[in-house]
Formats: sequence, C-alpha cells, structure tokens
Amino acid sequence: MRITGVRSHVLRYDLDEELGYSQQYYTARTAHLVEVSTDEGLTGWGECFGPGAIALANRTILEQVLQPLVLGRDPLAREAIWQHCYNMMRDHGQKGMPIQALSGLDIALWDIAGQAANMPLYSLLGGPTRTRIPVYGYGMMLRRVPDLADAFREEAASIRAAGFAATKMKVGLGVAEDIALATAVRQGVGDGFRFAVDANHCYTLPDALAVGRALDDLGAYWFEEPVAPEDRAGYAELRAKLRTTIAGGEAEFTRYGWRDLLAAGCVGLAQPEVCALGGITEFQKVLALCHSQFVPVINHVWGSAIAVTANMHLLAAMPDMPGGLHPWEPMLEFDTTPNRFRDDMLSEPLDIQGQVKRNGGHVDLPRGPGLGVRPDPAFLDHYRIA
Repeated sequence: MRITGVRSHVLRYDLDEELGYSQQYYTARTAHLVEVSTDEGLTGWGECFGPGAIALANRTILEQVLQPLVLGRDPLAREAIWQHCYNMMRDHGQKGMPIQALSGLDIALWDIAGQAANMPLYSLLGGPTRTRIPVYGYGMMLRRVPDLADAFREEAASIRAAGFAATKMKVGLGVAEDIALATAVRQGVGDGFRFAVDANHCYTLPDALAVGRALDDLGAYWFEEPVAPEDRAGYAELRAKLRTTIAGGEAEFTRYGWRDLLAAGCVGLAQPEVCALGGITEFQKVLALCHSQFVPVINHVWGSAIAVTANMHLLAAMPDMPGGLHPWEPMLEFDTTPNRFRDDMLSEPLDIQGQVKRNGGHVDLPRGPGLGVRPDPAFLDHYRIA
C-alpha cells in the first residue's frame, strides 16, 4: 500500500453569537481536516490545530512541504514517516505550525492503520482500558453582555444539569472581575461539583497568584494556562504557592518540549493537544513522559468531530494513573458552545450531549476500524474555503 495524495480541507462558517477568551473575541469558526489517500482505496482523516489564517498557513505546509516527503511511501510506516518529516523540517520549525501540520498527517496515517488491521484505533494503542469515558462540559466563554457573572452562573448550572461530570470556564477580564466570575460559577454548580478555570495565559505572575488564591478558597479543580507558556519559572512558583492544581501544555510541542516542561515542574496536570504536538505517534511518547513522572493527563480538545473522535480513542487506551480500586480517570473535554463541525459533519453524528445525558456524564467508545468516523462529503463541499 502506498500514499497517493495528501489534501487539506479548511472549513469556515459565521457564528450566530460572538464568543471570546482572554486573547480575543471571534465571530467565525474554522477547522482544518487532512485527507490521506492510498492506492488500495483506504482513506485516512486527521485534523490540524490552528484557526483562521493559521489553518491556511498549515495547509501550505501540509500540501507543499509534507506531501512531497510522503508520496509513494507505505502509510503503515508511521514512525519512520514522522521522523523523516521532522528531520526535514527541524532547521525551520521544531514547534508551531510545521508540527501542527505534521499532527494532522500523522492522525490520518493512524486512521489508515486501523482500517488496514480492521481494528479501532484504541486497540492499536493497547486498549481499551475503560468501557466508557467521562466528559466535562467546557463553556462560560467571554461575552460582551451587561451582567456576565449572572450569565456564567446560569450557564454553569445548565452544564451540570445536562449531566456533565465537571465544567470549565474562561477568565481574562482582570483580577477582580475574574474572581467574581469564578465565584458565580461556583454558585451555579454548587458545592462539591468540579469546575476548572482557563486563563489562556493572560496573567502576570502576581495577578495569577491573586486569582489562584481565590480559586483555592472556591475549591477549583484546576487553574489552566495561568501565565505565558514560556514562563516556566512562573508555572513552578504557582505550583509551589497554590493548592489548586496548575494545568497546561496545549501550547507545547513534541517529546522534546514536554521533556523540558515536565523537568521544570510546571504542571500538576498535563494537557497535550494531539492535533498540535505531533499527532498520535508523538502523543504516545508525551503520555509516557507524563506518566513516568506521575503527572496525570487530561487531553486538550478543540476542533471538529475528527479531533473529538481521535481524543476519544486516546482516552479509551490511556491507563489509569496511578491506578487502584477507585482510580483517577481522565475526562474528555467537550466544548458546549454550538459547533457545526463537530455536531453535523459526520454521516453518523457522535451525539456527545445525548450520550452524556443518558450515560451519567459518560460517552461510549467509538466503533469501527481506525477512527471509525467519516465526514459527509456534501458537508465538506458546503463549508470548504480552501
């Protein structure tokens, strides 16, 4: 079997409502899917992390730089292909968009491998280790409304009522404002329900400490990306001074970056992004590094149904850490805001929200060989911009 083509599908549509996080407000949703074809008729699907113009840049890297390196190669030689592509780009991009593009290619190759073996991807990874996956509902995006704290309180309550196992909110308006938002979310979900706070690296260290101390009092589950990803000393100091778990890593790439992140003691909870860090081949190495230092992993998930499904397979195969009669389990991150690329793109929808409601905050494992899902061609044609 040989690779005959690598194609990008960059999709876009306008949102009905403006959404925001600490870095920007946005009015459109994008996705970048990768399609790898073979001479035996098998087609694999992957996804590259990176919105908007980043997706267009990744498309060029994927089709003009990576495709010539893999045409004619055996798609099952995933490790050899990954290393060859990385070596050829090493002088020009050990992080960032080149690795994002490689991630989408690699995920598609794993999809092909599962189809060729007639096995779900999690079985190729040595699983499953669980029969169902807990799901947390991510919401409370920043909005320009008169009383955002009241809106957050109501949305947090609705996420808990929808059956999710935990929830996560955004912050980024300022120390006092963010503490008020977090307090509203705690009120909305009530005592004893897990809620996490995502800052998208908006704080200086002193401000992160101020917010973090308030989160300690509120019993937050974790404090995500409180400072810039480059500020490893800041991460380590926050871990030393706060009780709330410090989480991060979505902006880190490859085993090499993760090796240094973990060595610096930056995170008590690792959040690798498989569509950015180098794909499934590299994710497995990062997972091993995290677990070797007893750092639990909850994958960062943001994208279409392809990204969601790939992460479901990874979580299905992920061993409990450290294990026991009542083990700590990783959860699937699920964006509760509207997303056509997740909910409407597949011929057979995932129905995450319905499963969560029916299954007590859990989703069933994917079925079928490889990823086990396929985009609807008509849907791709309708939303494709490149």
